Amino acid sequence: MMNIKLGTSLLSWITPLWNAESGKYAIEKTAQAGFDLIEILLPGSMDFDANTVKKQLKDNHLEAVCSLNLPEDAHIAFYPEAAEKLIKNAIDKVDELETNLLAGVLHSGIGVFTGKPLTESEKGIIAEVWCNVADYAQTKSIDIAIEPINRYESYVCNTAENVLQLIKKTGRNNLFLHLDTFHMNIEENNFYDPIINSGKMLKHIHVTESHRGMLGEGTINWEEFFSALKKINFEGNVVLENFSSSIPGMQEKVSLWQKSPYDAQTLAEGSLAFLRKHLKS
Repeated sequence: MMNIKLGTSLLSWITPLWNAESGKYAIEKTAQAGFDLIEILLPGSMDFDANTVKKQLKDNHLEAVCSLNLPEDAHIAFYPEAAEKLIKNAIDKVDELETNLLAGVLHSGIGVFTGKPLTESEKGIIAEVWCNVADYAQTKSIDIAIEPINRYESYVCNTAENVLQLIKKTGRNNLFLHLDTFHMNIEENNFYDPIINSGKMLKHIHVTESHRGMLGEGTINWEEFFSALKKINFEGNVVLENFSSSIPGMQEKVSLWQKSPYDAQTLAEGSLAFLRKHLKS
């Protein structure tokens, strides 16, 4: 049996602005819906009290992992020092929360483009920053999982292979891959090969439908996806990252211009049931 933890993102319940009140709400809702863990998308300011959050997690019998998406002003190829500092701050926060994984878009600022493909010189800068943050994370026994995203959001890493090649360049063994079915649906040839080819390098997965709605109601090939996970005996986190327009402010944050047919709760619970059913079979 695969050792998989099922989680949901902060974004299943609130817009990506963590504060004491919204964070507590997201933790409680995640626990009530029956997930094993919550993915905390770290704010760039890292401004929340880790002790309070740890207590909330404990009270709700919930585990946590953290993620960070680099902003424009920490685009590694342009601002390596700023990016390194931000990622190290995030590693400190992961450590304070006493958890052991930092995932997310850690190759580039989302939405930053040069108008050209990634250059060898840019690859060198990114690999150097990754070496430094990997070494720093290693001292705290923290793993880092890096998420490729689609061509409309980044030119740096669009596919699993892009990330794996850059990791290889670093020679570090605490850097891993974080896949997302939404981006895979745009960039990969299928859902089977990238998972098979990444094997034990795959540590963290975002699952969402092609339209970010209810799992099973879009065009994602779930049969391919689950059969590949089974084939590599995946051990890691499968985290729901679908969005509902019923959450105030969500439409603007994630370009969700169509009204969602489901509210946040129905979407999370229905998608969790879909995951459980597939993992069982």
